[in-house]
Amino acid sequence: MFAVVEIAWWHWVGFVACVVLFLALDLGVFHRRAHPVALQEALAWTALWVGLALLFGLALEPLRGANESLQFYTGYLVELSLSMDNVFVIALIFSYFSIPVQHQHRVLFWGILGALVMRGLMIGLGVALIALLHWALYALGAFVLFTGIRMVFVQTKVDPEKNRVLRFARRLYPVTPRLDGQKLVTHWQGRLALTPLGLVLLMVETTDLIFAVDSVPAVFAVTTKPFIIFTSNVFAILGLRSLYFVLAGAIGYFRFLKAGLSVVLVFIGAKMLLDPHGQPPRGIQIELPTSFSLLVVAAIILLSMLLSLIAAYRDQRRQGSQRTPQS
Repeated sequence: MFAVVEIAWWHWVGFVACVVLFLALDLGVFHRRAHPVALQEALAWTALWVGLALLFGLALEPLRGANESLQFYTGYLVELSLSMDNVFVIALIFSYFSIPVQHQHRVLFWGILGALVMRGLMIGLGVALIALLHWALYALGAFVLFTGIRMVFVQTKVDPEKNRVLRFARRLYPVTPRLDGQKLVTHWQGRLALTPLGLVLLMVETTDLIFAVDSVPAVFAVTTKPFIIFTSNVFAILGLRSLYFVLAGAIGYFRFLKAGLSVVLVFIGAKMLLDPHGQPPRGIQIELPTSFSLLVVAAIILLSMLLSLIAAYRDQRRQGSQRTPQS
Protein backbone atom coordinates (compact mmCIF):
# COMPACT_ATOMS: atom_id res chain seq x y z
CA MET A 1 0.00 0.00 0.00
CA PHE A 2 2.85 2.35 0.88
CA ALA A 3 4.52 1.78 -2.50
CA VAL A 4 1.32 2.64 -4.36
CA VAL A 5 0.88 5.87 -2.40
CA GLU A 6 4.54 6.79 -2.92
CA ILE A 7 4.35 6.23 -6.68
CA ALA A 8 1.13 8.23 -6.95
CA TRP A 9 2.76 11.05 -4.96
CA TRP A 10 5.67 11.17 -7.39
CA HIS A 11 3.25 11.24 -10.29
CA TRP A 12 1.81 14.47 -8.90
CA VAL A 13 5.21 16.03 -8.23
CA GLY A 14 6.61 15.09 -11.64
CA PHE A 15 3.57 16.39 -13.51
CA VAL A 16 3.43 19.74 -11.69
CA ALA A 17 7.19 20.20 -12.15
CA CYS A 18 6.86 19.63 -15.91
CA VAL A 19 3.99 22.12 -16.13
CA VAL A 20 5.99 24.78 -14.28
CA LEU A 21 8.97 24.14 -16.59
CA PHE A 22 6.81 24.46 -19.73
CA LEU A 23 5.26 27.70 -18.50
CA ALA A 24 8.66 29.17 -17.61
CA LEU A 25 10.04 28.32 -21.07
CA ASP A 26 6.92 29.72 -22.72
CA LEU A 27 7.06 33.13 -21.06
CA GLY A 28 10.79 33.47 -20.45
CA VAL A 29 12.16 32.11 -23.73
CA PHE A 30 9.64 31.76 -26.55
CA HIS A 31 7.47 34.80 -25.76
CA ARG A 32 9.83 37.10 -23.90
CA ARG A 33 9.10 39.93 -26.30
CA ALA A 34 5.59 40.96 -27.27
CA HIS A 35 4.74 40.04 -30.84
CA PRO A 36 1.62 39.11 -32.82
CA VAL A 37 1.10 35.34 -32.89
CA ALA A 38 0.74 34.31 -36.54
CA LEU A 39 -1.55 31.49 -37.59
CA GLN A 40 1.39 29.21 -38.45
CA GLU A 41 2.92 29.73 -35.00
CA ALA A 42 -0.44 29.13 -33.30
CA LEU A 43 -0.98 25.92 -35.29
CA ALA A 44 2.50 24.71 -34.34
CA TRP A 45 1.89 25.36 -30.64
CA THR A 46 -1.54 23.72 -30.83
CA ALA A 47 -0.01 20.64 -32.45
CA LEU A 48 2.68 20.59 -29.75
CA TRP A 49 0.20 20.71 -26.83
CA VAL A 50 -2.10 18.13 -28.42
CA GLY A 51 0.91 15.91 -29.13
CA LEU A 52 2.10 16.20 -25.52
CA ALA A 53 -1.38 15.29 -24.29
CA LEU A 54 -1.45 12.22 -26.53
CA LEU A 55 2.01 11.14 -25.34
CA PHE A 56 0.99 11.69 -21.72
CA GLY A 57 -2.05 9.44 -22.22
CA LEU A 58 0.18 6.75 -23.70
CA ALA A 59 2.56 7.03 -20.74
CA LEU A 60 -0.33 6.57 -18.32
CA GLU A 61 -1.06 3.06 -19.63
CA PRO A 62 2.08 1.34 -18.25
CA LEU A 63 2.12 3.56 -15.15
CA ARG A 64 -1.52 3.54 -14.08
CA GLY A 65 -3.34 1.14 -16.41
CA ALA A 66 -5.23 1.23 -19.72
CA ASN A 67 -8.49 2.32 -18.07
CA GLU A 68 -6.99 5.51 -16.62
CA SER A 69 -5.30 6.25 -19.93
CA LEU A 70 -8.66 6.06 -21.71
CA GLN A 71 -10.28 8.15 -18.97
CA PHE A 72 -7.60 10.82 -19.46
CA TYR A 73 -8.23 10.99 -23.22
CA THR A 74 -11.99 11.28 -22.67
CA GLY A 75 -11.64 13.93 -19.98
CA TYR A 76 -9.14 15.86 -22.09
CA LEU A 77 -11.48 15.85 -25.11
CA VAL A 78 -14.42 16.98 -22.96
CA GLU A 79 -12.48 19.84 -21.38
CA LEU A 80 -10.84 20.91 -24.66
CA SER A 81 -14.21 20.94 -26.41
CA LEU A 82 -15.86 23.02 -23.71
CA SER A 83 -12.92 25.45 -23.69
CA MET A 84 -13.70 26.38 -27.31
CA ASP A 85 -16.68 28.40 -26.16
CA ASN A 86 -14.34 30.19 -23.74
CA VAL A 87 -12.08 31.06 -26.69
CA PHE A 88 -14.85 32.97 -28.42
CA VAL A 89 -15.72 34.89 -25.25
CA ILE A 90 -12.07 35.87 -24.78
CA ALA A 91 -12.05 37.14 -28.37
CA LEU A 92 -15.05 39.34 -27.55
CA ILE A 93 -13.26 40.70 -24.46
CA PHE A 94 -10.13 41.62 -26.41
CA SER A 95 -12.25 43.27 -29.08
CA TYR A 96 -14.26 45.25 -26.51
CA PHE A 97 -11.10 46.67 -24.89
CA SER A 98 -9.26 47.06 -28.24
CA ILE A 99 -6.23 45.10 -27.01
CA PRO A 100 -3.45 44.95 -29.64
CA VAL A 101 -2.64 41.47 -30.92
CA GLN A 102 0.96 41.60 -29.68
CA HIS A 103 -0.19 41.96 -26.05
CA GLN A 104 -2.88 39.28 -26.07
CA HIS A 105 -0.55 36.35 -25.42
CA ARG A 106 0.76 37.89 -22.19
CA VAL A 107 -2.79 38.33 -20.87
CA LEU A 108 -3.66 34.76 -21.83
CA PHE A 109 -0.54 33.44 -20.11
CA TRP A 110 -1.36 35.00 -16.73
CA GLY A 111 -5.04 34.24 -17.20
CA ILE A 112 -4.35 30.57 -17.77
CA LEU A 113 -1.94 30.47 -14.83
CA GLY A 114 -4.74 31.76 -12.61
CA ALA A 115 -7.14 29.27 -14.20
CA LEU A 116 -4.85 26.39 -13.27
CA VAL A 117 -4.92 27.44 -9.62
CA MET A 118 -8.69 28.00 -9.58
CA ARG A 119 -9.47 24.70 -11.26
CA GLY A 120 -7.08 22.83 -9.01
CA LEU A 121 -8.95 24.15 -5.98
CA MET A 122 -12.33 23.35 -7.54
CA ILE A 123 -11.27 19.81 -8.40
CA GLY A 124 -9.97 19.27 -4.87
CA LEU A 125 -13.22 20.50 -3.37
CA GLY A 126 -15.26 18.39 -5.79
CA VAL A 127 -13.34 15.21 -5.02
CA ALA A 128 -13.63 15.82 -1.28
CA LEU A 129 -17.36 16.50 -1.58
CA ILE A 130 -18.01 13.33 -3.57
CA ALA A 131 -15.90 11.24 -1.18
CA LEU A 132 -18.00 12.58 1.70
CA LEU A 133 -21.39 12.58 -0.05
CA HIS A 134 -21.63 10.18 -2.98
CA TRP A 135 -25.07 11.49 -3.95
CA ALA A 136 -23.36 14.79 -4.86
CA LEU A 137 -22.63 13.17 -8.24
CA TYR A 138 -26.35 13.24 -8.93
CA ALA A 139 -26.50 16.94 -8.06
CA LEU A 140 -23.52 17.66 -10.34
CA GLY A 141 -25.10 15.61 -13.12
CA ALA A 142 -28.37 17.52 -12.85
CA PHE A 143 -26.44 20.81 -12.89
CA VAL A 144 -24.47 19.83 -16.01
CA LEU A 145 -27.67 18.71 -17.72
CA PHE A 146 -29.35 22.03 -16.87
CA THR A 147 -26.30 23.95 -18.10
CA GLY A 148 -26.38 22.13 -21.43
CA ILE A 149 -30.04 22.95 -21.99
CA ARG A 150 -29.57 26.54 -20.86
CA MET A 151 -26.64 27.08 -23.25
CA VAL A 152 -28.96 26.85 -26.26
CA PHE A 153 -31.18 29.71 -25.08
CA VAL A 154 -28.58 32.07 -23.57
CA GLN A 155 -26.69 34.38 -25.91
CA THR A 156 -23.02 34.97 -25.16
CA LYS A 157 -22.42 38.61 -24.23
CA VAL A 158 -19.54 40.65 -22.86
CA ASP A 159 -20.56 43.53 -20.60
CA PRO A 160 -17.66 44.74 -18.41
CA GLU A 161 -19.85 47.40 -16.82
CA LYS A 162 -21.87 44.65 -15.12
CA ASN A 163 -18.83 42.66 -14.01
CA ARG A 164 -18.70 42.99 -10.22
CA VAL A 165 -15.00 42.15 -10.01
CA LEU A 166 -14.12 44.96 -12.43
CA ARG A 167 -16.38 47.42 -10.63
CA PHE A 168 -14.75 46.54 -7.31
CA ALA A 169 -11.25 46.84 -8.81
CA ARG A 170 -12.06 50.29 -10.18
CA ARG A 171 -13.10 51.40 -6.71
CA LEU A 172 -9.77 50.29 -5.25
CA TYR A 173 -7.43 51.50 -8.00
CA PRO A 174 -7.55 54.10 -10.78
CA VAL A 175 -7.29 52.85 -14.35
CA THR A 176 -4.86 54.38 -16.81
CA PRO A 177 -6.41 55.69 -20.05
CA ARG A 178 -3.73 53.99 -22.17
CA LEU A 179 -1.60 50.86 -22.17
CA ASP A 180 1.85 50.89 -20.60
CA GLY A 181 3.57 48.23 -22.68
CA GLN A 182 2.79 44.78 -21.27
CA LYS A 183 2.35 46.00 -17.71
CA LEU A 184 -0.77 44.99 -15.81
CA VAL A 185 -0.20 47.62 -13.09
CA THR A 186 1.78 50.85 -13.24
CA HIS A 187 2.26 54.17 -11.46
CA TRP A 188 -0.04 56.90 -12.77
CA GLN A 189 -0.54 60.37 -11.28
CA GLY A 190 1.49 59.36 -8.24
CA ARG A 191 -0.62 56.28 -7.47
CA LEU A 192 -0.54 52.59 -8.20
CA ALA A 193 -3.01 52.04 -11.04
CA LEU A 194 -4.36 49.26 -13.21
CA THR A 195 -3.72 49.37 -16.93
CA PRO A 196 -6.36 48.28 -19.46
CA LEU A 197 -4.42 45.00 -19.69
CA GLY A 198 -4.96 44.52 -15.96
CA LEU A 199 -8.70 45.02 -16.37
CA VAL A 200 -8.78 42.55 -19.25
CA LEU A 201 -6.93 39.98 -17.14
CA LEU A 202 -9.52 40.31 -14.38
CA MET A 203 -12.28 39.91 -16.97
CA VAL A 204 -10.63 36.81 -18.43
CA GLU A 205 -10.18 35.28 -14.97
CA THR A 206 -13.78 35.82 -13.94
CA THR A 207 -14.98 34.49 -17.30
CA ASP A 208 -12.88 31.35 -16.90
CA LEU A 209 -14.27 30.88 -13.40
CA ILE A 210 -17.79 30.91 -14.83
CA PHE A 211 -16.82 28.39 -17.50
CA ALA A 212 -15.01 26.23 -14.94
CA VAL A 213 -18.22 25.94 -12.93
CA ASP A 214 -19.75 24.32 -16.03
CA SER A 215 -16.81 22.29 -17.34
CA VAL A 216 -15.13 20.92 -14.19
CA PRO A 217 -18.23 19.02 -12.99
CA ALA A 218 -18.53 17.49 -16.48
CA VAL A 219 -15.27 15.55 -16.16
CA PHE A 220 -16.65 13.78 -13.07
CA ALA A 221 -18.86 11.89 -15.52
CA VAL A 222 -15.69 10.24 -16.80
CA THR A 223 -13.87 9.54 -13.55
CA THR A 224 -13.59 10.58 -9.92
CA LYS A 225 -9.82 10.04 -9.76
CA PRO A 226 -8.17 13.36 -8.84
CA PHE A 227 -4.99 12.82 -10.89
CA ILE A 228 -6.87 12.10 -14.12
CA ILE A 229 -9.30 14.99 -13.58
CA PHE A 230 -6.50 17.45 -12.84
CA THR A 231 -4.16 16.41 -15.66
CA SER A 232 -6.91 16.41 -18.31
CA ASN A 233 -7.95 19.91 -17.20
CA VAL A 234 -4.37 21.19 -17.21
CA PHE A 235 -3.60 19.95 -20.72
CA ALA A 236 -6.84 21.46 -22.02
CA ILE A 237 -6.05 24.82 -20.40
CA LEU A 238 -2.42 24.84 -21.58
CA GLY A 239 -3.60 24.42 -25.16
CA LEU A 240 -6.17 27.18 -24.80
CA ARG A 241 -3.76 30.02 -25.68
CA SER A 242 -2.65 28.63 -29.03
CA LEU A 243 -6.20 27.43 -29.72
CA TYR A 244 -7.38 31.00 -29.25
CA PHE A 245 -5.07 32.34 -31.96
CA VAL A 246 -6.21 29.53 -34.29
CA LEU A 247 -9.96 29.97 -33.78
CA ALA A 248 -10.41 33.64 -32.85
CA GLY A 249 -10.31 34.81 -36.44
CA ALA A 250 -12.70 32.10 -37.59
CA ILE A 251 -15.59 32.55 -35.18
CA GLY A 252 -18.07 32.93 -38.01
CA TYR A 253 -17.17 29.50 -39.37
CA PHE A 254 -18.31 27.66 -36.22
CA ARG A 255 -21.91 28.79 -35.85
CA PHE A 256 -23.13 25.33 -34.75
CA LEU A 257 -20.30 24.66 -32.30
CA LYS A 258 -22.22 26.10 -29.36
CA ALA A 259 -25.16 23.81 -30.13
CA GLY A 260 -22.72 20.90 -30.28
CA LEU A 261 -21.26 21.82 -26.90
CA SER A 262 -24.79 22.00 -25.54
CA VAL A 263 -25.45 18.45 -26.70
CA VAL A 264 -22.16 17.32 -25.16
CA LEU A 265 -23.15 18.76 -21.78
CA VAL A 266 -26.61 17.17 -21.99
CA PHE A 267 -25.04 13.79 -22.77
CA ILE A 268 -22.51 14.12 -19.95
CA GLY A 269 -25.16 15.23 -17.47
CA ALA A 270 -27.35 12.27 -18.41
CA LYS A 271 -24.36 9.93 -18.06
CA MET A 272 -23.66 11.23 -14.57
CA LEU A 273 -27.24 10.53 -13.57
CA LEU A 274 -27.28 7.03 -15.10
CA ASP A 275 -23.71 5.97 -14.35
CA PRO A 276 -22.57 7.61 -11.08
CA HIS A 277 -19.36 5.52 -10.60
CA GLY A 278 -20.74 3.07 -8.09
CA GLN A 279 -23.92 1.76 -6.59
CA PRO A 280 -26.54 4.51 -6.41
CA PRO A 281 -28.66 4.77 -3.28
CA ARG A 282 -31.81 4.05 -5.29
CA GLY A 283 -32.88 3.53 -8.84
CA ILE A 284 -31.32 1.80 -11.83
CA GLN A 285 -27.67 2.13 -12.72
CA ILE A 286 -26.64 1.92 -16.39
CA GLU A 287 -22.92 1.50 -16.97
CA LEU A 288 -21.60 3.34 -20.01
CA PRO A 289 -18.05 2.38 -21.08
CA THR A 290 -15.49 5.18 -21.19
CA SER A 291 -14.69 4.32 -24.81
CA PHE A 292 -18.35 4.86 -25.71
CA SER A 293 -18.34 8.29 -24.06
CA LEU A 294 -15.14 9.23 -25.92
CA LEU A 295 -16.65 8.27 -29.28
CA VAL A 296 -19.92 10.10 -28.58
CA VAL A 297 -18.22 13.36 -27.54
CA ALA A 298 -15.82 13.25 -30.49
CA ALA A 299 -18.66 12.54 -32.93
CA ILE A 300 -20.78 15.43 -31.61
CA ILE A 301 -17.95 17.97 -31.84
CA LEU A 302 -16.83 16.83 -35.29
CA LEU A 303 -20.39 16.85 -36.61
CA SER A 304 -21.08 20.36 -35.27
CA MET A 305 -17.86 21.66 -36.84
CA LEU A 306 -18.58 19.92 -40.14
CA LEU A 307 -22.11 21.35 -40.32
CA SER A 308 -20.71 24.80 -39.49
CA LEU A 309 -18.18 24.63 -42.31
CA ILE A 310 -20.81 23.41 -44.77
CA ALA A 311 -23.15 26.27 -43.78
CA ALA A 312 -20.33 28.83 -44.14
CA TYR A 313 -19.42 27.44 -47.57
CA ARG A 314 -23.04 27.65 -48.72
CA ASP A 315 -23.30 31.25 -47.49
CA GLN A 316 -20.19 32.20 -49.44
CA ARG A 317 -21.54 30.60 -52.61
CA ARG A 318 -24.91 32.32 -52.14
CA GLN A 319 -23.24 35.69 -51.69
CA GLY A 320 -21.10 35.09 -54.76
CA SER A 321 -24.10 34.21 -56.90
CA GLN A 322 -25.96 37.35 -55.78
CA ARG A 323 -23.21 39.68 -56.93
CA THR A 324 -23.95 41.34 -60.25
CA PRO A 325 -21.08 41.18 -62.73
CA GLN A 326 -19.54 44.50 -63.55
CA SER A 327 -19.71 45.54 -67.17
